Amino acid sequence: MPASAPVRLGGRVTEGDGPPAGARWPGRALAGGVLLVVGALLLPLSLAATWARYRLTETDGYVAAVAPLAGNAAVQQAVVDDVTHSVMAHVRIDGLLKAVSPARRPAVRRHFTRGIREFVAKQVRQVVTGRGFPAMWKGVHRSAHRTLDGSLAASGDPRSPVTLDLTPVVERVRRQVAHNGMGLDLLRRVPRSGVEIVLLKAPDVPRIRAGYEVVRRGALLLPPAAALCLGGGLLLVRRRRWALVCAGTGCAAAAALLAVALALVRGRTLAALPAMISRPAAGAYADALTGPLRTGVWLLVGAGALTAVLAAAGPPALRAWRNRS
Repeated sequence: MPASAPVRLGGRVTEGDGPPAGARWPGRALAGGVLLVVGALLLPLSLAATWARYRLTETDGYVAAVAPLAGNAAVQQAVVDDVTHSVMAHVRIDGLLKAVSPARRPAVRRHFTRGIREFVAKQVRQVVTGRGFPAMWKGVHRSAHRTLDGSLAASGDPRSPVTLDLTPVVERVRRQVAHNGMGLDLLRRVPRSGVEIVLLKAPDVPRIRAGYEVVRRGALLLPPAAALCLGGGLLLVRRRRWALVCAGTGCAAAAALLAVALALVRGRTLAALPAMISRPAAGAYADALTGPLRTGVWLLVGAGALTAVLAAAGPPALRAWRNRS
């Protein structure tokens, strides 16, 4: 026994005079700090992975997210434009121009084309703003998401594109025109599979499939990993109150960075879209899909900041409050 060790009568070491807790395991505080940092980083990521799994990869969650867009004016206008453009691609008026002199045919063609386009757009708009469109909208997106899910599954065909089939809208317009007794026989020329919007091109399927699997696995692994890291870090550190301050601040900062990243990705994605795609409609889609994630991120920012403030105030503030009361 070292000569400097305090002893009692009988040679026993005085109780409580051994080495301090931090000296028994010098790396304990460091390990706890590392776990807290990792947990603070994983918590926002686990939130994003969970959102992606249940909002993007699950058909019911996706359909529920995009269902309100059936009443969005920008989305309705985009559907009207897409369907009208697809219909006009199959309109042929050469037979109507035979009785017109060659010199006047370009002007007459433009006049007829403009009139037919306005007629088709009016019929499509009546369908898009009608009572039955929300159910049709959900059916179209449910079918598209099932195709997407099948393409991204391990057994799916990676060579097939994923499309949003707007043919049901054309079929409804066909019935409407027939019901109105209009003799303009234009929509019969449109193929039943000719009105589609490509959501995912075939060459992009393998790359998206890899991210799809990462999201599905991450949603299962990241939340418990974040909880274990935060809980383990708090158990290992000695000054738990200041560890709570650091953990809350770290979680709030990481969540705020995720919010900034979401805003940047949204802006750059919309800016990179082809000119033919409506920016307001695409923005409405992005907001509808990411709305729960953005709400959850800001709730996490608030919860982390509140945890840090309460932990920093600690027992002194509690005692002062009790004394005042």
